[in-house]
Amino acid sequence: MTQRRDFLKQAGLLSAISLMNPGLLLAAPSSLKVGLQLYTLREYIDKDPKGVLAKVAKAGYQEVETYGYSKDKGFWGLSAKELKSVLAANGLTTSAGHYGLDDFISGASQDSLKAAIEAAKACGQAYVVVPSMDSKSLTKVDDLKRVAGKLNEAGRMCKAAGLKLAYHNHNFEFKPVDGTMLYDVLLKETDPALVDFEMDIYWVVRAGQDPLKLIAQHPKRFTMWHVKDMEKADPEHNTEIGNGTIDFKKIFQQASTSGVKHIFMEQEYFAMDAYKSITQSAAYIKKSLLS
Repeated sequence: MTQRRDFLKQAGLLSAISLMNPGLLLAAPSSLKVGLQLYTLREYIDKDPKGVLAKVAKAGYQEVETYGYSKDKGFWGLSAKELKSVLAANGLTTSAGHYGLDDFISGASQDSLKAAIEAAKACGQAYVVVPSMDSKSLTKVDDLKRVAGKLNEAGRMCKAAGLKLAYHNHNFEFKPVDGTMLYDVLLKETDPALVDFEMDIYWVVRAGQDPLKLIAQHPKRFTMWHVKDMEKADPEHNTEIGNGTIDFKKIFQQASTSGVKHIFMEQEYFAMDAYKSITQSAAYIKKSLLS
Protein backbone atom coordinates (compact mmCIF):
# COMPACT_ATOMS: atom_id res chain seq x y z
CA MET A 1 0.00 0.00 0.00
CA THR A 2 2.85 2.38 0.87
CA GLN A 3 4.52 1.73 -2.49
CA ARG A 4 1.22 2.42 -4.25
CA ARG A 5 0.78 5.73 -2.38
CA ASP A 6 4.37 6.73 -3.24
CA PHE A 7 3.73 5.90 -6.89
CA LEU A 8 0.56 7.99 -6.94
CA LYS A 9 2.37 10.91 -5.30
CA GLN A 10 5.15 10.72 -7.89
CA ALA A 11 2.65 10.48 -10.73
CA GLY A 12 0.80 13.50 -9.38
CA LEU A 13 4.04 15.46 -9.09
CA LEU A 14 5.03 14.61 -12.65
CA SER A 15 1.61 15.66 -13.89
CA ALA A 16 1.90 18.98 -12.09
CA ILE A 17 5.38 19.55 -13.53
CA SER A 18 4.20 18.74 -17.03
CA LEU A 19 1.38 21.29 -16.73
CA MET A 20 3.66 24.01 -15.42
CA ASN A 21 6.62 23.34 -17.74
CA PRO A 22 6.31 20.49 -20.28
CA GLY A 23 9.91 20.98 -21.36
CA LEU A 24 11.21 19.71 -18.05
CA LEU A 25 10.05 16.19 -18.89
CA LEU A 26 11.80 16.29 -22.27
CA ALA A 27 15.34 16.77 -21.04
CA ALA A 28 18.19 15.43 -23.11
CA PRO A 29 19.13 11.84 -22.24
CA SER A 30 22.01 11.68 -19.80
CA SER A 31 23.61 8.96 -21.92
CA LEU A 32 24.64 11.50 -24.56
CA LYS A 33 28.36 12.18 -24.60
CA VAL A 34 29.82 15.57 -25.45
CA GLY A 35 31.45 15.09 -28.82
CA LEU A 36 33.62 17.23 -31.09
CA GLN A 37 33.92 17.21 -34.87
CA LEU A 38 37.68 17.44 -35.28
CA TYR A 39 37.38 19.62 -38.38
CA THR A 40 36.94 22.35 -35.77
CA LEU A 41 40.70 22.09 -35.09
CA ARG A 42 41.80 21.56 -38.70
CA GLU A 43 44.46 24.29 -38.44
CA TYR A 44 46.22 22.38 -35.66
CA ILE A 45 45.60 18.66 -35.93
CA ASP A 46 47.68 18.01 -39.04
CA LYS A 47 50.77 19.30 -37.24
CA ASP A 48 50.30 17.53 -33.91
CA PRO A 49 47.41 15.03 -33.82
CA LYS A 50 48.41 13.48 -30.50
CA GLY A 51 48.79 16.83 -28.78
CA VAL A 52 45.51 18.13 -30.17
CA LEU A 53 43.58 15.05 -29.04
CA ALA A 54 45.00 15.43 -25.54
CA LYS A 55 43.77 19.03 -25.49
CA VAL A 56 40.34 17.95 -26.76
CA ALA A 57 39.98 15.61 -23.79
CA LYS A 58 41.18 18.33 -21.42
CA ALA A 59 38.58 20.71 -22.88
CA GLY A 60 35.82 18.38 -21.66
CA TYR A 61 34.97 16.21 -24.66
CA GLN A 62 34.31 12.49 -24.42
CA GLU A 63 34.19 11.42 -28.05
CA VAL A 64 35.21 12.75 -31.44
CA GLU A 65 34.11 12.62 -35.04
CA THR A 66 36.94 12.32 -37.53
CA TYR A 67 37.42 13.84 -40.98
CA GLY A 68 40.01 13.84 -43.73
CA TYR A 69 40.98 10.16 -43.81
CA SER A 70 43.06 8.98 -46.75
CA LYS A 71 44.40 5.55 -47.60
CA ASP A 72 47.94 6.96 -47.83
CA LYS A 73 48.10 9.30 -44.84
CA GLY A 74 45.45 7.80 -42.59
CA PHE A 75 44.19 10.26 -39.99
CA TRP A 76 46.69 13.17 -40.00
CA GLY A 77 49.57 10.69 -40.21
CA LEU A 78 48.10 8.18 -37.78
CA SER A 79 46.82 4.79 -38.89
CA ALA A 80 43.30 3.87 -37.80
CA LYS A 81 44.68 1.55 -35.11
CA GLU A 82 47.11 4.21 -33.90
CA LEU A 83 44.26 6.72 -33.69
CA LYS A 84 42.21 4.32 -31.59
CA SER A 85 45.16 3.86 -29.24
CA VAL A 86 45.78 7.62 -28.89
CA LEU A 87 42.09 8.23 -28.20
CA ALA A 88 42.00 5.51 -25.55
CA ALA A 89 45.07 6.97 -23.86
CA ASN A 90 43.14 10.23 -23.47
CA GLY A 91 39.85 8.68 -22.39
CA LEU A 92 38.24 9.37 -25.76
CA THR A 93 36.39 7.27 -28.32
CA THR A 94 35.26 7.90 -31.88
CA SER A 95 31.79 6.82 -32.96
CA ALA A 96 31.67 8.40 -36.41
CA GLY A 97 33.81 9.78 -39.19
CA HIS A 98 33.31 11.98 -42.25
CA TYR A 99 34.58 10.20 -45.35
CA GLY A 100 34.57 11.69 -48.83
CA LEU A 101 32.57 9.35 -51.09
CA ASP A 102 32.22 11.42 -54.26
CA ASP A 103 33.59 8.64 -56.47
CA PHE A 104 31.08 6.16 -55.05
CA ILE A 105 28.12 8.50 -55.36
CA SER A 106 29.07 9.36 -58.94
CA GLY A 107 29.30 5.67 -59.76
CA ALA A 108 32.99 5.87 -60.71
CA SER A 109 34.39 3.54 -58.06
CA GLN A 110 33.76 1.78 -54.75
CA ASP A 111 37.31 2.35 -53.54
CA SER A 112 36.62 5.27 -51.20
CA LEU A 113 33.74 3.50 -49.48
CA LYS A 114 35.74 0.29 -49.02
CA ALA A 115 38.61 2.30 -47.52
CA ALA A 116 36.20 4.18 -45.24
CA ILE A 117 34.62 0.98 -43.99
CA GLU A 118 38.04 -0.52 -43.27
CA ALA A 119 39.21 2.59 -41.38
CA ALA A 120 35.96 3.00 -39.43
CA LYS A 121 36.06 -0.59 -38.22
CA ALA A 122 39.73 -0.36 -37.26
CA CYS A 123 39.28 2.71 -35.05
CA GLY A 124 36.01 1.59 -33.47
CA GLN A 125 33.48 3.77 -35.24
CA ALA A 126 29.85 2.80 -35.77
CA TYR A 127 29.04 5.33 -38.52
CA VAL A 128 30.46 6.19 -41.91
CA VAL A 129 29.18 9.69 -42.63
CA VAL A 130 28.88 11.30 -46.06
CA PRO A 131 30.06 14.87 -45.33
CA SER A 132 28.85 16.47 -48.55
CA MET A 133 28.64 15.94 -52.30
CA ASP A 134 29.07 17.77 -55.57
CA SER A 135 25.90 19.85 -55.76
CA LYS A 136 26.74 21.04 -59.30
CA SER A 137 25.87 17.60 -60.61
CA LEU A 138 22.30 17.88 -59.29
CA THR A 139 20.40 19.51 -62.14
CA LYS A 140 17.19 17.46 -62.33
CA VAL A 141 14.96 15.39 -60.07
CA ASP A 142 16.32 12.13 -61.49
CA ASP A 143 19.75 13.18 -60.20
CA LEU A 144 18.33 13.52 -56.71
CA LYS A 145 16.77 10.07 -56.84
CA ARG A 146 19.99 8.58 -58.19
CA VAL A 147 21.87 9.95 -55.18
CA ALA A 148 19.31 8.41 -52.83
CA GLY A 149 19.80 5.08 -54.59
CA LYS A 150 23.58 5.30 -54.19
CA LEU A 151 23.19 6.06 -50.47
CA ASN A 152 21.02 2.94 -50.10
CA GLU A 153 23.70 0.95 -51.89
CA ALA A 154 26.40 2.36 -49.63
CA GLY A 155 24.18 1.66 -46.64
CA ARG A 156 23.93 -1.99 -47.61
CA MET A 157 27.72 -2.27 -47.85
CA CYS A 158 28.13 -0.60 -44.46
CA LYS A 159 25.49 -2.83 -42.90
CA ALA A 160 27.25 -5.94 -44.21
CA ALA A 161 30.36 -4.71 -42.38
CA GLY A 162 28.48 -4.07 -39.14
CA LEU A 163 28.35 -0.29 -39.65
CA LYS A 164 25.69 2.33 -40.46
CA LEU A 165 25.79 4.99 -43.15
CA ALA A 166 24.71 8.55 -42.38
CA TYR A 167 24.35 11.72 -44.43
CA HIS A 168 25.46 15.16 -43.20
CA ASN A 169 23.76 18.22 -44.64
CA HIS A 170 24.85 21.72 -45.58
CA ASN A 171 22.29 24.14 -47.00
CA PHE A 172 22.32 23.33 -50.72
CA GLU A 173 20.15 20.29 -49.99
CA PHE A 174 17.27 22.68 -49.32
CA LYS A 175 17.55 24.60 -52.60
CA PRO A 176 14.86 23.35 -55.02
CA VAL A 177 15.78 21.49 -58.18
CA ASP A 178 12.77 21.61 -60.51
CA GLY A 179 10.67 22.40 -57.44
CA THR A 180 12.02 19.46 -55.41
CA MET A 181 14.50 19.61 -52.53
CA LEU A 182 17.28 17.04 -52.33
CA TYR A 183 16.77 16.68 -48.57
CA ASP A 184 13.12 15.73 -49.04
CA VAL A 185 14.10 13.12 -51.62
CA LEU A 186 16.84 11.65 -49.43
CA LEU A 187 14.54 11.37 -46.41
CA LYS A 188 11.80 9.77 -48.50
CA GLU A 189 13.81 7.52 -50.81
CA THR A 190 16.49 6.17 -48.46
CA ASP A 191 15.80 3.09 -46.37
CA PRO A 192 15.75 3.90 -42.62
CA ALA A 193 17.31 0.51 -41.97
CA LEU A 194 20.31 1.51 -44.10
CA VAL A 195 20.71 5.29 -43.92
CA ASP A 196 20.66 7.64 -40.94
CA PHE A 197 21.03 11.41 -41.00
CA GLU A 198 23.39 13.72 -39.17
CA MET A 199 21.57 17.01 -38.83
CA ASP A 200 23.86 20.01 -38.97
CA ILE A 201 21.58 22.32 -37.04
CA TYR A 202 23.44 25.48 -38.08
CA TRP A 203 23.05 24.73 -41.80
CA VAL A 204 19.39 23.78 -41.37
CA VAL A 205 18.70 27.13 -39.72
CA ARG A 206 20.80 29.02 -42.26
CA ALA A 207 18.73 27.40 -45.02
CA GLY A 208 15.61 28.88 -43.43
CA GLN A 209 14.35 25.53 -42.14
CA ASP A 210 13.13 24.52 -38.67
CA PRO A 211 15.17 21.73 -37.02
CA LEU A 212 12.33 20.84 -34.64
CA LYS A 213 9.86 20.51 -37.50
CA LEU A 214 12.21 18.18 -39.38
CA ILE A 215 12.75 16.07 -36.26
CA ALA A 216 9.00 15.80 -35.70
CA GLN A 217 8.30 14.92 -39.33
CA HIS A 218 11.02 12.26 -39.50
CA PRO A 219 11.25 10.61 -36.05
CA LYS A 220 14.36 8.57 -35.30
CA ARG A 221 16.08 9.48 -38.59
CA PHE A 222 18.45 12.07 -37.10
CA THR A 223 20.64 9.89 -34.91
CA MET A 224 23.44 12.46 -34.87
CA TRP A 225 23.46 16.24 -34.51
CA HIS A 226 26.09 18.83 -35.31
CA VAL A 227 25.72 21.42 -32.58
CA LYS A 228 26.98 24.62 -34.20
CA ASP A 229 25.78 28.08 -33.16
CA MET A 230 25.17 31.09 -35.42
CA GLU A 231 26.89 34.38 -34.64
CA LYS A 232 24.49 37.23 -33.94
CA ALA A 233 26.45 39.85 -35.87
CA ASP A 234 27.18 37.71 -38.92
CA PRO A 235 25.08 34.59 -39.66
CA GLU A 236 27.87 33.29 -41.91
CA HIS A 237 30.08 32.88 -38.85
CA ASN A 238 29.84 30.38 -36.00
CA THR A 239 30.28 31.19 -32.35
CA GLU A 240 30.52 29.39 -29.01
CA ILE A 241 27.43 27.35 -28.14
CA GLY A 242 25.00 29.49 -26.19
CA ASN A 243 26.41 32.77 -27.50
CA GLY A 244 24.56 32.76 -30.80
CA THR A 245 21.05 32.95 -32.16
CA ILE A 246 20.06 29.26 -32.21
CA ASP A 247 17.81 28.16 -29.34
CA PHE A 248 19.59 24.92 -28.46
CA LYS A 249 17.75 24.61 -25.14
CA LYS A 250 14.47 24.25 -27.02
CA ILE A 251 15.98 21.78 -29.48
CA PHE A 252 17.57 19.64 -26.76
CA GLN A 253 14.23 19.38 -24.97
CA GLN A 254 13.26 17.02 -27.80
CA ALA A 255 16.45 14.97 -27.63
CA SER A 256 15.00 12.12 -25.56
CA THR A 257 12.25 11.46 -28.11
CA SER A 258 14.15 12.36 -31.29
CA GLY A 259 16.34 9.26 -31.50
CA VAL A 260 19.61 11.23 -31.35
CA LYS A 261 22.51 9.07 -30.17
CA HIS A 262 25.53 11.31 -30.71
CA ILE A 263 26.11 15.06 -30.64
CA PHE A 264 29.19 16.78 -32.04
CA MET A 265 30.06 20.38 -31.41
CA GLU A 266 31.57 22.02 -34.47
CA GLN A 267 32.92 25.51 -35.04
CA GLU A 268 34.57 26.84 -38.18
CA TYR A 269 35.29 30.43 -37.10
CA PHE A 270 36.90 31.73 -33.92
CA ALA A 271 37.00 35.19 -32.39
CA MET A 272 39.05 33.89 -29.45
CA ASP A 273 41.65 31.20 -28.79
CA ALA A 274 40.33 27.96 -30.30
CA TYR A 275 40.97 25.81 -27.24
CA LYS A 276 39.40 28.36 -24.91
CA SER A 277 36.42 28.45 -27.26
CA ILE A 278 35.84 24.70 -27.43
CA THR A 279 36.22 24.44 -23.65
CA GLN A 280 33.55 27.10 -23.19
CA SER A 281 31.19 25.29 -25.58
CA ALA A 282 31.70 21.93 -23.88
CA ALA A 283 30.92 23.46 -20.48
CA TYR A 284 27.73 25.07 -21.79
CA ILE A 285 26.54 21.85 -23.41
CA LYS A 286 27.09 19.90 -20.19
CA LYS A 287 25.57 22.46 -17.84
CA SER A 288 22.75 23.93 -19.91
CA LEU A 289 21.77 21.28 -22.45
CA LEU A 290 22.51 17.87 -20.94
CA SER A 291 22.04 18.37 -17.20
